[in-house]
Amino acid sequence: MAKIFKIPESVLVLIYTSALEVLLIKRADAPDFWQSVTGSKNTPAETFEQTAVREVFEETGIDCAPGTPLAHWLHDWRLENVYDIYPRWRHRYVADVTRNTEHLFGLQVPTGTSVRLSPREHSDYQWLPYLEAAAACFSPSNAEACLLLPKFVLKVPV
Repeated sequence: MAKIFKIPESVLVLIYTSALEVLLIKRADAPDFWQSVTGSKNTPAETFEQTAVREVFEETGIDCAPGTPLAHWLHDWRLENVYDIYPRWRHRYVADVTRNTEHLFGLQVPTGTSVRLSPREHSDYQWLPYLEAAAACFSPSNAEACLLLPKFVLKVPV
């Protein structure tokens, strides 16, 4: 069977409450690596929104698919980060791929929303005020997304 490589186009979904508390999940394969929901497209034809909905559900059990109560709370921030793929994960991509394009989304959920982790991917979760969440993120682009949260929630121009 041929190896299936990851597509270097992904999403980062910042899940938050109206109190600007951010959900961070801890990677199972990297100690002390706290992050928001992230994941690559499954196919080139999959939209970033479809990827975001799928990844949120797979990683947290939170359903924001079209037709669900949370669907209208998923917002495309229309921002992208392009970054070098960490060496420890480059084997997941075609040999000459070294950079990834990450598309940002925000998803507001009610306080107390239950989280069901995928144990294959994540071992723990926590809700933190956005500034603490930014400080806890391993990835600089994830930390930056946390810091941008008030601007998107309060509709302040970025």
